[in-house]
Amino acid sequence: MKTLSKFLGPLTPLVGVAILLLVWQIAFWVEVVDHVLLPSPASMFVAVWQGMTGGQLLFDFFRTIERTALSILYAGIIGIPLGIIFGSSIGLYRSVEFVVDFFRSTPASAVFPLFLAISGPGDATKIQVATFGAALVILFNVAYGVMNARKTRLQAAKVMGAPRFRVLTDVMLFESLPQTFVGLRNGVSLALIIVIVAEMFIGSVDGLGHNVLDNQMLFEMPRMYAAIFVAGALGYSFNLLFLLIERRYVHWSGR
Repeated sequence: MKTLSKFLGPLTPLVGVAILLLVWQIAFWVEVVDHVLLPSPASMFVAVWQGMTGGQLLFDFFRTIERTALSILYAGIIGIPLGIIFGSSIGLYRSVEFVVDFFRSTPASAVFPLFLAISGPGDATKIQVATFGAALVILFNVAYGVMNARKTRLQAAKVMGAPRFRVLTDVMLFESLPQTFVGLRNGVSLALIIVIVAEMFIGSVDGLGHNVLDNQMLFEMPRMYAAIFVAGALGYSFNLLFLLIERRYVHWSGR
């Protein structure tokens, strides 16, 4: 029984996928929506296969990955150091808390016009808006990770005579890493959403967002659902990648 559970364990996440596809197929059979608007899952998978084996979807897929990867890279470079600095002093963090929470709660679509006015309708704007949104999420999580570092370890370091800088880099930084990865996972999901929305509405000629909108305008529904499916799979893959890195290198998380 244990052997069977061990074998089936990795397949558990596929249960939800199977249920979703089953519900979709039943909805197709009973014609909940016209077949033109809701094609069968098989039609969608055929479109995915055709698009990802040399079609436009493959090119758009890599363009979205490029923009999202650059956004989360810049967001990490900006958000992690600032989060450590602000988190190391509660007074300093309280002084910027309103600004961080205000912009973190502001929908990214509301700041598109601002970045458009500054950088124009190019790739730079899409990456800048995604970086802006993701950096705030990362900064917030890193700051709280540093502030909630376990007091016993901080006191032990101080009792042993460690200077403030060593306490910051050797204790607070490592204590904040689990929360930092939470911020990175949330940040990359947010960056992907912003990039895809920007690809839909800010003068794009490629990317998954443009692919979805273009096929919707042309009434190519299987291709539209294929682009949506690939976008969802990409978001899941990004999250899984950061989760695996966290488990590999932040093994003390939760202990």
